Amino acid sequence: MTSILRKLSSFVLFLFVAMASFAATNSTGKSISVKGYVIDSACTFTKGLNKPISSQCVQACAKAGSPLVILSDNGTIYWPIADTTPSSGQNEKLLPFAGQKVTASGKVFQRGGSSALVIEKIEASSGQK
Repeated sequence: MTSILRKLSSFVLFLFVAMASFAATNSTGKSISVKGYVIDSACTFTKGLNKPISSQCVQACAKAGSPLVILSDNGTIYWPIADTTPSSGQNEKLLPFAGQKVTASGKVFQRGGSSALVIEKIEASSGQK
């Protein structure tokens, strides 16, 4: 009977360690660098834009409450997020770059086909204002 309990305890311990390892890898994010346009999320989806029409349009949408995103060169949409609790919107961080091509680096998190980016550094790409 003690042999069965030992095996069962070992198995439960193994499952616990495996689940903890899986949770840790999913919640830490992966460091990346992304190049793309800062654009209004609604226009990205509803108008199918590949780049912003103008920085004034992007700023107007952001000021009206629409979340800004980074639309990468390969078409991936990165939703800027905060890694704090409670969380906060990221439009303020992106607004100075509205309509511009940027290089952003930070940690990417992926879930359900979406990509979110905790921005650690963002700057206008070469040749951009």
